[in-house]
Amino acid sequence: MRVPGPCAECGARGAARCSVPCCRTHRGESEELRDLLLNPHLRQLLLTLEQARDKSSLMRKFMQEPLFVEFADCCLSIVEPPEKENVLPE
Repeated sequence: MRVPGPCAECGARGAARCSVPCCRTHRGESEELRDLLLNPHLRQLLLTLEQARDKSSLMRKFMQEPLFVEFADCCLSIVEPPEKENVLPE
């Protein structure tokens, strides 16, 4: 018998899929990210970053842009939700 691994979205163990509340959280995060990506200014920043030779210095510059910081925070919250920070895996 195979033990289900972690949820692909949030890393929760013990179920093949997320619970309904967990899934709603992921959907909400995805909708927030989608809404941010609809912003033409953010899209231009991302294209500029993708085409830049010195991505590192441009990234430092963009991290001064509130819109870019909001985008980065949204991405990070999807990858590693805040309540999971500094918690050792079981």
